[in-house]
Amino acid sequence: MNQPIVSVVMPTYNGGKYIGRAVESVFAQEVPLELFVVEDGSTDNTEEVLQPYLKNAGFHYLKNEKNLGVAGSRNRGIRAASGKYIAFLDSDDWWESGKLQKQLEIMERTGCVLCSTGRDLMNPDGSPTGKYIPVKEQISYRDLLKHNSINCSSVLVRRDAMLEFPMEHDDSHEDYLSWLKILRKYGNAAGINEPCLKYRLSEGGKSRNKWKSARMTYQVYRYMGFGTMKSMVLFVSYALHGVWKYL
Repeated sequence: MNQPIVSVVMPTYNGGKYIGRAVESVFAQEVPLELFVVEDGSTDNTEEVLQPYLKNAGFHYLKNEKNLGVAGSRNRGIRAASGKYIAFLDSDDWWESGKLQKQLEIMERTGCVLCSTGRDLMNPDGSPTGKYIPVKEQISYRDLLKHNSINCSSVLVRRDAMLEFPMEHDDSHEDYLSWLKILRKYGNAAGINEPCLKYRLSEGGKSRNKWKSARMTYQVYRYMGFGTMKSMVLFVSYALHGVWKYL
């Protein structure tokens, strides 16, 4: 196997029902890669579903000794990775073929440290909802403060930037917090406005519990060091964008 350029990090907790499709979409990418599935204490058949992939030299199965949560699990995968770039994929989502190649090309051309894509929203059973969430070709720090347009499962990011700004604070949107810190230091992110990600709307996910998600977004602004007033102004912008996104 060629030295991986991309290390894919996939945290999972009781993801046996969907994880096979996610893994297949990773290995369908035509770039040198490795995949780290970070098992966070599942009690379902996840390990059984993953058995056929254990013989793959690019597949790594890491089991947490104790529950670390999604941020800790992703950080563990990042530390174990050897690729120049990190891609994240949740175990209930999946990618279109060619996704990573398109991102690598734009990142090498522009020198940006992070790239996101658009996404199709899928029902819990994997069928299309008919809704597409676009992304701008350039995403500035100012843009991102007003609205988190970067979905974690669509991200390709330089590993050194993730090691510098690991995910933390599970009581907030830990991925959003990292993206803000990265863009504040390194400048604009790139966006590919194509549905390279198929994003499954889970029944119990953060995005489905609007009040919880709202509180977590406010916490992001506070962890960024903003005062109460600025955090409230940014939160209002977030709320308005949220209404528009799901209409």
